[in-house]
Amino acid sequence: MGTALVTGATAGLGLEFTWQLATARHDVVLVARDADRLERVANQVRAAAGVRVEVLAADLSRPEDTARVAERLAVTGDEDGDDRRPVGLLVNNAGFATAQRFVGGDLGTELAALDVMVRAVVVLSHAAAGQMTARGRGAILNVASVAALTAGGTYAAAKSYVRSFTEGLAVELKGTGVTATVVCPGFTRTEFHDRADVDMSAVPEIGWLQAPAVVSEALADVRRGVVISTPSVRYKAASALLRVAPRGVVRAVGKYR
Repeated sequence: MGTALVTGATAGLGLEFTWQLATARHDVVLVARDADRLERVANQVRAAAGVRVEVLAADLSRPEDTARVAERLAVTGDEDGDDRRPVGLLVNNAGFATAQRFVGGDLGTELAALDVMVRAVVVLSHAAAGQMTARGRGAILNVASVAALTAGGTYAAAKSYVRSFTEGLAVELKGTGVTATVVCPGFTRTEFHDRADVDMSAVPEIGWLQAPAVVSEALADVRRGVVISTPSVRYKAASALLRVAPRGVVRAVGKYR
């Protein structure tokens, strides 16, 4: 795939995607909000993996920042005087838990979450798909969640959109040489919930996945052209149950975001 662009690249699954791609000898373009942390990670990756690393400090809740990332994705490598390499893999990973109830919660937080987890996914996928189909190769990997199958509030709703959007995109891309995959992990050991100050003590140990395994399986599924990637046998089973369970049961599951 040559060069991969990862959003939310300095924490959680994004950081794991960064390291696995870099150690597999992919050049990487790293996108995150925190410029200082972004530079630290970039320097570590350059030193350890010896690959080319670009950084883009961007807050994907801001349309103008998302547009800058889209401009990078649109690079084909044919532009005069532009030595940036075209992106062969887009990993739309950035996201966050709102950690609030919708009713009475801060509307700005909800809209920012939609901008990051829905709007940015659409904008960046559009830019990448256009460039990739013109070259006849590439892949888009969108990070959703098993929560997409639940009634777990606005986070689940955003991930449900990403899942459905990616399936539709995969259909449209068939025969172009470009693929679209959505990975739907369950609860994964990262700093995601801690940063959102979400209490996950009710989730049993067996319910947790490890980030390296999630990322490894997701990337393997991208290589195979799988459309829906659900890491681990237990979450594949949970997803199957959620798809056939009565909606009342699904709504009860929604309290575990």
